[in-house]
Amino acid sequence: MLQQSLLHSGFNCIGRACVRSSSSWWGIIHFGAVALVLALTPSTYDRCCRVAVTRNIYASTWQVLFWFTVLCALISLVLIRIVVVTASSYGLSQYALEMVVRVLVLELIPLGAALFVVLRSGVLISTSSADAPLHIEHVPRIIAIAFSVATLAAVSSVVALVLAYLVVYGLSPWGLAEYTHMIGRVFDPVVTLTFVLKTVWFSLAVSLIPIASVLQAQKEATRESNAVPQGTARLFLVLALIEGLSLSARYI
Repeated sequence: MLQQSLLHSGFNCIGRACVRSSSSWWGIIHFGAVALVLALTPSTYDRCCRVAVTRNIYASTWQVLFWFTVLCALISLVLIRIVVVTASSYGLSQYALEMVVRVLVLELIPLGAALFVVLRSGVLISTSSADAPLHIEHVPRIIAIAFSVATLAAVSSVVALVLAYLVVYGLSPWGLAEYTHMIGRVFDPVVTLTFVLKTVWFSLAVSLIPIASVLQAQKEATRESNAVPQGTARLFLVLALIEGLSLSARYI
């Protein structure tokens, strides 16, 4: 009898946890849909909204673009050099550049940009207020954070491609034909579309999920200190899911 009671209690706890989780995810989806509709509506961008968007983009992108690009360039240079030297030692130098592009540009840089923006915007997101007007406070932050992820990923990818060419061919222009041919072979229509969609989904996830989690916690009168870690955990889960779907679409 006691065993049946414990089993029934366990099923009830699991059921309640599933209901709470489903409700939380539905709240995030609903908030994201409303925010995206407002972001795509021209009438949203009154003077206050335009000023807020400009201020947030400056803070989230322009202030860190140079330093993030330099840091990414240094890390990329080290990784490119390691891959090229290792591939040459095994007689596989013809595959080194393609491996660099596929791993570094297509996978690591977009994910690194998303994680960097998450870490940097954590304090800003934690100050979000559920009582603030959506189109004045939250929509500008969402636009700025999404713009930051996409911009950092795009600029760093271009820098990595340039560094990869310089490491292998130096300043000589004679490798341009072979290099551009390899880039065109890697970035076929499917890969290009997958790369763009992955970056867009990374941007949306990073900009929407943490803010939605904080606002949801405020509305439910839960502890705000737990909202940021919960939002971060949900975000990492979504980022891993997006990365897994991207790899599946590309290689399976």
